Amino acid sequence: MITDLQQALKRCSKPERVCMAVCYDEKQRRSNIITLGWKMWTSLKPRMLAFSIVPTRHSHNLLIKEKQCVIAWPGPDMVKGVMLCGTASGRSVDKFKETGWTPLPAQHVKAPLIEECVVNLECEITDTLTTGDHTLFVAAVLEGHVASDNRKILFTIKDELHFMHVGSDKGYKFGAFS
Repeated sequence: MITDLQQALKRCSKPERVCMAVCYDEKQRRSNIITLGWKMWTSLKPRMLAFSIVPTRHSHNLLIKEKQCVIAWPGPDMVKGVMLCGTASGRSVDKFKETGWTPLPAQHVKAPLIEECVVNLECEITDTLTTGDHTLFVAAVLEGHVASDNRKILFTIKDELHFMHVGSDKGYKFGAFS
């Protein structure tokens, strides 16, 4: 056993299931998309999730102001756009225009769904917590939308050296989702 914090964190923090937050920018009258690195489920009843964003990101301020968003899970064919949404600032880039993705009206929030995504969840921000250099946003899921075909969700962008997937493409079910 080697004592090495950096190596330990590198090995246990990847891969991450890729998802994005879509939030509405009232000032620019358009929506912004940010790729999220840290997301987790926090409750089954009511259904809730949490995600972290650095306060300097454009989407951070939009989420603080609007207190709602869409969390969207892309398919493997969306990698280029996912990378753009995680590296370009919505202050100066219209990410829907740049990616060519299609915004669809949501039922409960101002931000649109992304038609090309496999799953879209409409969410209301119920709480925030400053955790060092990030803000943890806690969100209640209001509604869910799923693609009508059987496309898979993009799991990770990089092939991680220290991660082994087992299951022979069968998947696993944790908890009871209803």
